[in-house]
Amino acid sequence: MPHAETKEYAHELIERIAPSQVPAVVGLLETMLDPVARAIANAPIDEEILTARAEASLAEAAAWAERNKAIPHEQVLAELGISQEAIGAYREPR
Repeated sequence: MPHAETKEYAHELIERIAPSQVPAVVGLLETMLDPVARAIANAPIDEEILTARAEASLAEAAAWAERNKAIPHEQVLAELGISQEAIGAYREPR
């Protein structure tokens, strides 16, 4: 199927999906268009063996998450006096 016809067909399919499915399709399209997300999705599985200390730390973090409400990223930044823009503009010193 030629490129133009394929895109037209994709538009037709999007028009036919249920409104409740639109967010999932949007998320899929955004992920497909984001080179970082695509690289992460295609990255090989990390098969590094965890140390006993690392496993204990992960278990401790999981237990904490079950007992506590998550802290939004924006709140943590605000408490530290850091903006998302400052993080995006940060450059490693040479």
